[in-house]
Amino acid sequence: MVKRAGASPAPQASPAPQAKPVRPGEAVELAVWKALRGVHDPEILPLSITDLGIVKDVRASDERVEIDLLPTFVGCPALDVIREDATKAALDAAGDRQVTVRFVFSPPWTSDRITPEGREALRSYGLTPPGEGGHRSTFIPLVTLERPEGGVTCPFCGSEDTVLESAFGPTLCRTTHFCRACRNPFEGFKPKLAG
Repeated sequence: MVKRAGASPAPQASPAPQAKPVRPGEAVELAVWKALRGVHDPEILPLSITDLGIVKDVRASDERVEIDLLPTFVGCPALDVIREDATKAALDAAGDRQVTVRFVFSPPWTSDRITPEGREALRSYGLTPPGEGGHRSTFIPLVTLERPEGGVTCPFCGSEDTVLESAFGPTLCRTTHFCRACRNPFEGFKPKLAG
C-alpha cells in the first residue's frame, strides 16, 4: 500500500463481535423444549403439554436433563402417560444424557398458564377454555336447587346462553354444559386460579 504524505491513516477494522457465550446445556434445553411441543395431553389430543402450560422448567447439564412438570389436578389419571411421553420425547433430544421427568407442585398450575394456541386447541376439541363466559371463578356449586345461568361460552356457536349440566365431567378438570342456542352438549375446562 502506498501512503501519501499528510494522508490520514487507514481506519483499522474493528474486531468481529464476539458471540455471546452459550451457557452449558442451553442448546440441549432448547431442543428438549421443542421436542416437548410434540407431546400432547392424552385426554385432549390437539393440546400440547407446552401450550397447556404444565412444563415448568427444563435444565440440562453434560450428564443429564431434568424436566419439571406441573400437574393440572392432583390425581389426574393422565399423569403417568404424560411423564412417559415427555421422557420419550426428551430422550430423542437429549443425546446420551440421562432424562428425569418429575411432577412438582410449587407453584401450583393455574389455567392462566394456557397459551393462546392452547386455548384455541381446546376450542377446536369442543372444550370451552377456562375464563370464557360466565365462569370466571373456581367455585362450581355441587348442590343447588337451580341451574346457574349465563355459563361459559359455547365452543361450537359462541353463545353464552348455556347452562352447567354437571360440575363433574369425564375427567377431574372438566365440567359438562348444554348450549340452548345450538342445542349441543359440550365440556368446559375448569378454571383454576392462583389462590
